[in-house]
Amino acid sequence: MLSYRHAYHAGNHGDILKHSVLALLLEALRQKDAPFCYVETHAGVGRYDLRAPEAQKTDEWRNGISRLWHEPTVPEQAAPYLAAARELNPDGKLHYYPGSPRIARHFLREHDRMVLCELHSSDLPLLKQEFAGDHQVAVHHQDGYQGLKAFLPPKEKRGLVLIDPSYEVKAEFDQVTTALGHAYARWPTGMYALWYPILNRPSVERLQRRLRESGMRKILLAELCIEPDDGPAGMHGSGMVLINPPWQLDTQLKTLLPWLHQCLDSAGRGRWNVEWLVRE
Repeated sequence: MLSYRHAYHAGNHGDILKHSVLALLLEALRQKDAPFCYVETHAGVGRYDLRAPEAQKTDEWRNGISRLWHEPTVPEQAAPYLAAARELNPDGKLHYYPGSPRIARHFLREHDRMVLCELHSSDLPLLKQEFAGDHQVAVHHQDGYQGLKAFLPPKEKRGLVLIDPSYEVKAEFDQVTTALGHAYARWPTGMYALWYPILNRPSVERLQRRLRESGMRKILLAELCIEPDDGPAGMHGSGMVLINPPWQLDTQLKTLLPWLHQCLDSAGRGRWNVEWLVRE
């Protein structure tokens, strides 16, 4: 039974890492004329109203996207992400936060397409409504891991897969690495992005060890923490595993992450990190 609802957490520091990196990946895909396909395994609803009771109950967005929204100077590496967020808020006021599908839609050209999987019975109708009539977006009521088998490799031969489960159960850390390995075997030239929460360091170290031992190559890691590992219970930060990342993304992230860390962790309790888990 799925109970996690992202509406309570939209626009928090985990979303900011995930979506700012996602925007850079999609921007890189746009540099070549050939079409690409974006596939997402756990899509959510597409957009989140920050005035809704769920968002207001936790107020996580106030220490997340709200801090970036009013920054007077923004590095060029953060600009694609903020442009996608501002597209949903044309009056300049922060009302809506874009989920990953809405971020991705911002970057699609006329010949690109998007495949979204969502299993949650409450989120699925909202996701379908968000993209109703959009011929470039296909929404499937499907388990995301099964979707990887069904939709890879795409006919375009270029593209990006985002794997972003809720991690409601501990076994999910093992499940995502297994699913990623199977997807990679089906489509070894695809680009993959895996987001994970940092709740405790041992589970993250196990995830990273399994990836190192997987046989996959070109694995880049980016982490952003706003609390130390021994900080209070909760999500200290999050990470992105990037397989087959575009050229010079590591350099871009070494500019982006310090700026995000400065905005979101003014007390300097946490840290950021960019490293290659496995090189080419």
